[in-house]
Amino acid sequence: MPVMTMFIRSIVASLTAVVVSLPLTSAVYAQDPKPTVSHYAGPREDAPIPRPGLTIKKGRVAVVVTDPQNDFLSPKGVAWGVVGQSVQENNTVENIESLFKAAKSAGVPVFVSPHYYYPHDHQWKFGGALEVLMHNIGMFDRKGALTQEGFVGSGADWLERYKPYINDGHTVVSSPHKVFGPESNDLILQLRKADISQVILAGMSANLCTESHLRELLEQGFEVVVVTDATAAAKLPGFDGYEAAFVNFRLIASDVWSTAQTVKILSTIK
Repeated sequence: MPVMTMFIRSIVASLTAVVVSLPLTSAVYAQDPKPTVSHYAGPREDAPIPRPGLTIKKGRVAVVVTDPQNDFLSPKGVAWGVVGQSVQENNTVENIESLFKAAKSAGVPVFVSPHYYYPHDHQWKFGGALEVLMHNIGMFDRKGALTQEGFVGSGADWLERYKPYINDGHTVVSSPHKVFGPESNDLILQLRKADISQVILAGMSANLCTESHLRELLEQGFEVVVVTDATAAAKLPGFDGYEAAFVNFRLIASDVWSTAQTVKILSTIK
């Protein structure tokens, strides 16, 4: 057998032995009192990979919510037909509200990254599959960047039950992202200016805007935990957007928490 082949096989065997020997999780990796559990529409066996976890630093942590808007979260929203099942399975609407309440009670800053399209955005010459779909169905449409005309109660407006938290004069609402991630808005600038280094992430839609925010926040040096039952995604024949997102949340984020766990952790901040 050639020496190089033997060398490669030796490396593969060594790596395999290391992976197999890893515990499913450990207290070192997670703050979850049941560290062998992950939350996907309820608990399930965790993946055999590390969970670095997140030790909250008071004054450095924030809750970030993507797209808490009617078009995703209201039965009257234009996307409800594809996301509604996942929203209901995860109790997403109620769980996002629980995060808002817990963050406000703990004095943890809240940032919202909204999704808006103005008339000039509809002049784009090309787009990806769901960009085109969102434009075709008028998702998140507004009359203009400097007008409130037609905004209240529209698909682009906040879900009514969230307005007391978002419109309280303390929540930071970033400029709108335009595709999926925060590269096109000022969310990261706002977080930096507030001296935030840790993010508890939730919102819509799991495999699109929420996951895209997760990826960019990590690239920008933030610690990020995803609250996996405070989000949801489209379910289509043969395609489960939430399952796709959950796998990546677990593989990418510092940890995945349930809403109940997050609320409990926030309540301990002094």
